[in-house]
Amino acid sequence: MWKESPTVVFFGTAMDAPPLRIPVALVDDHTLLRNMLGTMIGNMPEYEMVLDAANGAEFVKAMETSGTHIAVAVVDLHMPVMDGYETIAWLHKHRPGTRVLALTFERTQQAMDRALQAGACGFVLKDASYPEFKHALDQVATRGYYTNGLVLEDAPQEFRELPPGRMPLTDRELEFIRLACDPRELTHETIAELMDVHRRTVDGYRNSAFAKLGVKTRAGMVLMAVQIGLVPG
Repeated sequence: MWKESPTVVFFGTAMDAPPLRIPVALVDDHTLLRNMLGTMIGNMPEYEMVLDAANGAEFVKAMETSGTHIAVAVVDLHMPVMDGYETIAWLHKHRPGTRVLALTFERTQQAMDRALQAGACGFVLKDASYPEFKHALDQVATRGYYTNGLVLEDAPQEFRELPPGRMPLTDRELEFIRLACDPRELTHETIAELMDVHRRTVDGYRNSAFAKLGVKTRAGMVLMAVQIGLVPG
């Protein structure tokens, strides 16, 4: 069962859903679109819709009062009261473990730049096809970022497609690497708790760290991290 306030909706708890489904929030002021998109995401086997809101202020209030963990937030850029840019910046500051996929009809470099600078991990248009939206959501959830043809040469370095091993590590990937290299041999479940993220999000950090370091195992990552000075030998 779920309970509903006028514009903020809480869906079932993790106990009602299959294990390891990635918790997603949706923030958009267009009720019909929000309902349709929320249903679409909820029907994806990898994801669980846990919260939706009509604007950033309602979303922030829900986050602060409920303690609901969100792995990925899909955020419309143009909303009343508190727009998407402010919402993304708030998440980047107060919930760094939540990755943001920016959503808009505005096909402009300025909108993309503002979203990425605020802390978004990707940018997708509202008229995108289902496969494109699903791909964008998957990439943000598992790799930590999504790139497409809209991301141009002057976008931040971490959003450019570069060969494995040459992409810069994000702060969260570095945090994962240092925890994974801890002499206590922490499990991924423990790392997820320490990073305050979903267990599947840790898998994403692992996969992106492996790709960027050019390794295939945790042992290889430890050796590489020591070799290049990310952790003490």
